[in-house]
Amino acid sequence: MRILVTGGAGFIGSEFVRQQLGADPTARITVFDKLTYSGVEANLAAVADHSGYAFVRGDICDAGAVERVMPGHDVVVHFAAESHVDRSITGAGPFVMTNVVGTQILLDAARKHGVGRFVHISTDEVYGSIGEGSWTEEWPLAPNSPYSASKASSDLLALAYARTHGMDVVVTRCSNNYGHHQFPEKVIPLFVTNLMDGRKVPLYGDGGNVRDWLHVSDHCRGIDLVMRKGRAGEVYNIGGGVELTNKELTGVLLEAAGLGWDMVERVADRKGHDLRYSIDIGKIGSELGYAPRVTFAEGIAATVDWYRGNRAWWEPLKAAAEPRP
Repeated sequence: MRILVTGGAGFIGSEFVRQQLGADPTARITVFDKLTYSGVEANLAAVADHSGYAFVRGDICDAGAVERVMPGHDVVVHFAAESHVDRSITGAGPFVMTNVVGTQILLDAARKHGVGRFVHISTDEVYGSIGEGSWTEEWPLAPNSPYSASKASSDLLALAYARTHGMDVVVTRCSNNYGHHQFPEKVIPLFVTNLMDGRKVPLYGDGGNVRDWLHVSDHCRGIDLVMRKGRAGEVYNIGGGVELTNKELTGVLLEAAGLGWDMVERVADRKGHDLRYSIDIGKIGSELGYAPRVTFAEGIAATVDWYRGNRAWWEPLKAAAEPRP
């Protein structure tokens, strides 16, 4: 099986590539990545010498580049996306272009070249916010940020290609990921690296917003199951089963750093901040045998250790991303 992985130099995409090539010496993977600020080719250093690995730098919004890279692949696993909510609030244009138009370009090319399966990676944020219970895959979409609206649009587009053109499309929607190689603008690596440098961490509002946390390795195992055994035209939620308020998460990270609440800076709440995310993973569990394996305690300890030992990876990225005076 030859797999085209878009956004394969990013946090989640690179973990998927490392898992696939590490598990199967006969695997064949082409990574197609624009290498924007959060796409880091060094994330793939561990598999760079694998005989089945190839890297192509390119933009999913460039139809010509997509046309050149698509032929010969059996599966597309589509990670490439603009994904930071705060950036989408500042400017929605790149999110619409990459997440919606880029997905449409990929779908057209995959259909033209007879790709066997198209796995579209999405997010639980497309469901909006839920006060009680958990979202199943049939829940109506109600996105509240430009980012989540663009992802909901791409989900519907992918499913429309399945229904209209008979393409073998499957969609996954994950909860909040964490782990090694995550770009340091996201909450866990931001807080961990700030605390390592003796800098305060920003906590939105009263810290009462709730998220479900999923280790990136569990997420990628779930994607593999969907890629190999998921039913065409279906959506599968992938979660970690660990719900924490942002305040509780902050407490965990402060404890890991051996620091106190004087290192927390309260900041104004995010615009349109969803209160709670919670996804039901019964479908992928019953159909495909998925269950998260990494406990939150184990995952957080390993993540903190990784950032402690890899300053050379995150310091330049963080410095380049921070606004200049």
